[in-house]
Amino acid sequence: MIEQSTLPSGIEATPEREQIANSVKKICDRYDDDFWSKKDQNKTFPFEFHAAMAESGWLGITMPTEYGGAGLGVTEAALMMHTVGRSAGVFAACSSIHINLFGPHAIIKYGSPEQKSRWIPRLISGEDKVAFGVTEPDAGLDTTRIKTRAIRRGANYEISGSKVWMSTAQHANKMLLVTRTAPIEECVKSTDGMTLFYVDLDRTHVEVNEIEKMGRGAVDSNAVFIDGLVVSETDRIGAEGEGFRMLLDTLNPERILIAAEAIGIGQRALDKAVSYAGERKVFDRFIGQNQSIQHPLAESWMALEAANLMVWQAAKLYDEQRPCGAEANAAKFLAADAAYEACDRAVRTHGGFGYAKEYHVERYLREIMIARIAPVSRELIMCYIAEKVLGLPRSY
Repeated sequence: MIEQSTLPSGIEATPEREQIANSVKKICDRYDDDFWSKKDQNKTFPFEFHAAMAESGWLGITMPTEYGGAGLGVTEAALMMHTVGRSAGVFAACSSIHINLFGPHAIIKYGSPEQKSRWIPRLISGEDKVAFGVTEPDAGLDTTRIKTRAIRRGANYEISGSKVWMSTAQHANKMLLVTRTAPIEECVKSTDGMTLFYVDLDRTHVEVNEIEKMGRGAVDSNAVFIDGLVVSETDRIGAEGEGFRMLLDTLNPERILIAAEAIGIGQRALDKAVSYAGERKVFDRFIGQNQSIQHPLAESWMALEAANLMVWQAAKLYDEQRPCGAEANAAKFLAADAAYEACDRAVRTHGGFGYAKEYHVERYLREIMIARIAPVSRELIMCYIAEKVLGLPRSY
């Protein structure tokens, strides 16, 4: 078994960060593989884990101190999520609390003092659970093409439309919604006319249909249909028509967090593979003696460590308020690929038993697929790097 240090390599060590990693790990260790396997198979939300993280204050790690949060940076949040990702809960555990760390950033940066005092403490305490509504069935990654409309009606707005892949909407009572307050055809730029709202998930006007999916059964994904949802203008974040620019502020932190989570998951899978390879005997020798087992696992360790360094570089740049788009995207790309390979190799190291739920590595493989797909595809990241870093012509 690979020795797990308190802090991942590449992150600057401080007593505060040591405490974060140790404290979060203690909570995670209370929920073992069997707990998460049952949640996955029964498709039940991990309320116990979510409550434990809320009670210890971790849902507010990036929230301002004046509203009850810890006021820490993306580096500390990524450290927390790396620790969660390396636990038995892997991506399901991460997804149950993930949105608290990047979703409310627009509220923190652009919300009024009244909105912050009304919303943030309830997010930190876990009283409110929020689902993030951006993606739409016909828009995909082209967020400017969303069709969900918010039409002004005096002091209110009436919202109608649809969203897809809204995680936790089965249990959420709030939604962070990206809408169009002006059709794209009437806008000078495609990014104009988009407005952000933080609203009640009123199920008399919102239909939530769960999507059956490959993995992460413990945390639901949904297609959501909104019909005539009336919301107050006091629930609009920032100015009308400025939603896309606010949304951009969440992109780099989300990519950094997803990358940190993926590294943790890949490392856990590698730990399992190494442990099994050192115990399993075939033809009177441990399979870990065979280079056909050793070499892929060694390669995964190197790939995970290299991607891990990019994660902390991106987080450091973000917290220093320096440009980090290339680093955040590269971290997500490299971490997702390295973690996927590690999970795949963990399954194959276990042979037939890797396909059995009893050994859990098949669950890790099913869940790590998310990091390769969301929140942005590998291909779009490569297009971004080609254009923004290498200076090549835009391809889309």
